[in-house]
Amino acid sequence: MASSSKAYRDLQRGFVENNRRSEAIYEKAVRSLPGGNTRSVLFYSPFPVAIRKASGSRLFDADGHEYIDMLGEYTAGLYGHSDPYILRAITEAANRGLNYGGHHEDESKLADLVKQRFSSIELLRFTNSGTEATLMALAAARAYTQRNKILVFGGAYHRGAFSFGGGRTGPVNAPFEFLVGEYNNADSAKLLVTDPKNVKDIAAVLVEPMLGSGGAIPATHDFLRNLRHLATQTGAVLIFDEVMTSRMHQGGGIQSQLPSELRPDMTTLGKYIGGGLSFGAFGGKRSIMEQFDPRRTGALAHAGTFNNNTLTMAAGRVGLEQVFTSGRAANLHRKGEDLRKTVNDLAGGTLLKATGYGSIITIHFTETPVEEIRRPSDVGDTHKVLGDVLHLFLLSKGFYIARRGFIALSLALSDGELSDFVTVMKDFIQTYRQVLQPANTRARL
Repeated sequence: MASSSKAYRDLQRGFVENNRRSEAIYEKAVRSLPGGNTRSVLFYSPFPVAIRKASGSRLFDADGHEYIDMLGEYTAGLYGHSDPYILRAITEAANRGLNYGGHHEDESKLADLVKQRFSSIELLRFTNSGTEATLMALAAARAYTQRNKILVFGGAYHRGAFSFGGGRTGPVNAPFEFLVGEYNNADSAKLLVTDPKNVKDIAAVLVEPMLGSGGAIPATHDFLRNLRHLATQTGAVLIFDEVMTSRMHQGGGIQSQLPSELRPDMTTLGKYIGGGLSFGAFGGKRSIMEQFDPRRTGALAHAGTFNNNTLTMAAGRVGLEQVFTSGRAANLHRKGEDLRKTVNDLAGGTLLKATGYGSIITIHFTETPVEEIRRPSDVGDTHKVLGDVLHLFLLSKGFYIARRGFIALSLALSDGELSDFVTVMKDFIQTYRQVLQPANTRARL
């Protein structure tokens, strides 16, 4: 095999030949949508497959192909597709009527269920997305502290308007005053926070306990411990973005395994908690969240026509009550840990490395040992084309993951399907073993 680029070209040709209907659908979409796309992460070259329907752990495309869904809607699809309990909850809620324009019991029931899982959350409010949850959490922190600056970290993605890939603030980011530190580098954070220009104006420290879109790279406990100390020392609000990681352990997020003194002041949530429908939430200490209490003079306003929409509230309540129990959460977490270890064992000394935490995994191609990957720069992009090779290879074998190698397990996946995935990964490593060798190994071949 000459090169990874040739391997990619060969896979592209096969992809086009086998997906003519998806190609036609894409060409039609280009006439009305920029690049035929209304959600950037879903695009890949030469064009994305068009999904026609989904059921359980399976996706079916316009060309008649069936895929085992390993992407899990970027963690929002925790329940799989069309879970019967969730479907029944949505149907019953719809039959009771949509868009009340008033309070209803399911919103407080869902709030209580979330509080039971996150002991750091004393009060919370709902939004329609993780992006809105981040926006409102930062607004709350700024109002509470009467400060302006937000410490974030390179590689972080706090939803669409809060992206910090490459260690820079993104061009479509909300216009807050951000300070961008290096992930898993406590000294970097300390330098920024204690800088005389910043020390009295840090409103919040916003961090993902595991970089999600940034590569499924977990924070070290030492890093989180230092952030907690810096926030306490300076009077800043420590915010954990657990939009992706709230599923971890028994369903209480990564923070559930931290000592109580390291837990955050606020938490943002989203994805699956709405039962697979549009959802976000932000919450935390009573003293911070009471700013939104409409009984108080001068309370902060938080609007949103669909914040408490009947479908999401019902689906979210039933999901947490009846489907994603603590036992099933712990079991899914273990399955993810086992799968990641198995993939790394299969990869051996190749460029393929699987990082992650619990049921979230990202497959990278890098010469950096997996245990030394602490931030996106440790992975680099030298071997990025191998990610495209893996993506198209897995599609050709009936497995659906993100182009960037992201995997989020769902409750619908069977042990047999996970075993089949391992078999296909073994096939991939064997098929492309030559181009998967690190440079020093290839030189000896």
